[in-house]
Amino acid sequence: MELTNEFEVAVPVAEAWAVLTDLERIAPCLPGAQLREIEGDEFRGSVKIKVGPITTSYDGTIQITELDETAHRAVMKAQGRETRGQGNVSAVISATMSPSSVGTKVAINTELSITGKVAQFGRGVLADVSAKLLDQFVANLESTVLVDNEPEPPAPSEPLEDAGAVRHVNSAPAEPVDLVNIAGGSLARRLAKPVIIIGVVAILARALRRRRR
Repeated sequence: MELTNEFEVAVPVAEAWAVLTDLERIAPCLPGAQLREIEGDEFRGSVKIKVGPITTSYDGTIQITELDETAHRAVMKAQGRETRGQGNVSAVISATMSPSSVGTKVAINTELSITGKVAQFGRGVLADVSAKLLDQFVANLESTVLVDNEPEPPAPSEPLEDAGAVRHVNSAPAEPVDLVNIAGGSLARRLAKPVIIIGVVAILARALRRRRR
C-alpha cells in the first residue's frame, strides 16, 4: 500500500533538515509513539493505537537507511509487531524537503505493509488517518521543537561511547491514538457493518431461545 503526504513548516530547508532528521528530538511529537532506546543507528520504541474500547500496542524499530543532505532526501525503514496479537507492520518512508513560500515543504512517500486488526480498515481509512496524524505531528513540532531551535552549547568532552552500546531514553509513556476520533465518519462507516451483523445475530439468538421455551 502506498501513501503520499505533504506538509510545510515555517523554517528554512537547512533548519528543517537538521530538526526532522533528529529522530530522538522529534519522537515526542509523533502521536502515540514512545522512544525507549537507541543502539547505533537503530531506534526502538512503541506505538499505541485505540479503536473503540480496544487498545493495541506495536513494539518496533526504525532506522535511517539513506541521508542525502545535498538533495535533502531521507529514507527510513520501520518495522513493528503487535505485543498481543499476530499483527505486523513494515514501512519504507521517503521524505524530500524543498523550499516553499512558507519555508520548507516536506513530501513523504510511504510504502506500507500491514496485517492484523488494523489492516481490515483498508487503504481509504488508513490514508485519511495518516494525513490527520501528520497534521497533529506538525502542530506538535511547531509548538515545541521549532519554537526554540537554538543550538545547544557544546557538552564537556567525555570518553567516547561504545558504538554498539544501548542507550535508554527516559521518555514518558504516550497516550494511545484513538483512530475512531481521528478518522471520524470514514472509520465509523467501516465499523458499522460488523456492528450491525453482531446486532442481528444477537436478536436471532434471543428469538430462538424464546421459541425453545
